[in-house]
Amino acid sequence: MNGCQSFSVLLLMLLGCCFDGARLNAAQDLPTDPLSFGEGGQIKMMYDRRQRPQSVYLHDKLHIVFNAGGDNSGKSKFKTVPMAITYDPATRSFSDIVTLGEPSSDHHYGPVIWADEDGYLHVLSGCHKTPGTHLISRKPGSIGKRLADWNTLPQIVPKISYPCVFNICGGKELIYYRTDGHTSSWTYRTTDDNGKTWTGPANDVTDMDIKGRLDWSSYQTKLLSDDGKFLHVAFMTYDDVKNSDPARSDEVRSHNPRYNESVSNEWKYNLYYVKIDLQTNEVANADGRILKTPIDIDYADANCRIWDTQWRGAGVPPAISLDNQGNPEFLHVLSGDSSKEDTAYYFVRRENDNWKQTLITQSSHQWNSCHLDRDEHGRLHAFVIVGEDYLSSDQYMDKHGGGRMEEWISSDQGSTWTKIRDLTPDSSKYPGWRYNNVQPVRRPGGQIVNGMLLFYGWGDPEASGARAFLIDERPR
Repeated sequence: MNGCQSFSVLLLMLLGCCFDGARLNAAQDLPTDPLSFGEGGQIKMMYDRRQRPQSVYLHDKLHIVFNAGGDNSGKSKFKTVPMAITYDPATRSFSDIVTLGEPSSDHHYGPVIWADEDGYLHVLSGCHKTPGTHLISRKPGSIGKRLADWNTLPQIVPKISYPCVFNICGGKELIYYRTDGHTSSWTYRTTDDNGKTWTGPANDVTDMDIKGRLDWSSYQTKLLSDDGKFLHVAFMTYDDVKNSDPARSDEVRSHNPRYNESVSNEWKYNLYYVKIDLQTNEVANADGRILKTPIDIDYADANCRIWDTQWRGAGVPPAISLDNQGNPEFLHVLSGDSSKEDTAYYFVRRENDNWKQTLITQSSHQWNSCHLDRDEHGRLHAFVIVGEDYLSSDQYMDKHGGGRMEEWISSDQGSTWTKIRDLTPDSSKYPGWRYNNVQPVRRPGGQIVNGMLLFYGWGDPEASGARAFLIDERPR
């Protein structure tokens, strides 16, 4: 056992905790180095939490999709292709990579993967105001050897951005997505025939500018309830300032009164929450009141806002977890009181009738995409991206954050937090690298596979593409 492991064990004893080996490597003599796969990835090689899942754990195998295979050669944007790979935990080895699409420099085109009720794998890629390409494996639970081992299914809808797919109650799959560009609505469709046909609610869930609030937009993240009957949705809003508004100049519309300057749409404001009943299609707020849909910005402010951030902003919406009663709680990154670059992580939960925010630690960027969950003992685990300073680089690969990766825990329902370990890959192997978009591995029903995490990283933004990484701490 090395010194870092010994320190972790000692800290756990001091905290009075007894973590299982599948969650904390310090408890057992398990490998600590993350396994890397894929080369030549571009920004968001593994996507942030707006677009998931990028892996599915099925029949003791882990199937992963990602964007890679590019050569940046010093270019700010370069083309990559959607790829799939299978990991065998028994041998800690990866299969050969299967390429599943055409090259593109649009990072939004990154793939998502899921398994249907019969165990066939589905991959959807190429989605950014487009229908994308929907593939289904010819054999259950297999990515095959080549693209010919997949069939193409009909398009789901004419335009999709930021797809998230879930296996819900009743043997159905659900896709939640944005219907077009920034100012368009967000909605969902379900299928009960393994992706051949899709149907949806009469009204979209949100449409921020539907009543003429020019260019109001939102970014959203989702989590399925444990029973598969409800979808928890959190979102932030912002004025996208894209079209001409005769009444207000772009400079006035983008003015941030807290920082007293015009800011870009890299900052989104406030935190909103709704809960969708997937059996009735009813949308409710945090108090359980059924809402009118689609929800626009004024209605959201009056009925769905759980945190007025008072012009403090974030790039990516929060991670969602559920407490022991199935109530939502959030891990949110937010800019500072007096500086956009003074970003930090907050744990957000409801206590009685009030929403409370607790500072966890500093962040290195408003676009750092992290992960929050609870273990079987009710302890909270926050996997966060951190750094000594704000990542202010103008390089393309650095645009949406990055830094070191740490795990923080809370044993008192989020009131206090303690750093338990640094999960950053060995700096002697990856000197100067940055990492982002840490995400869990899930089974088809959404259950987290403890001891496994995915993320991606990159070194010199102008010299090489990104790699993807898997942490596997499960006992063998």
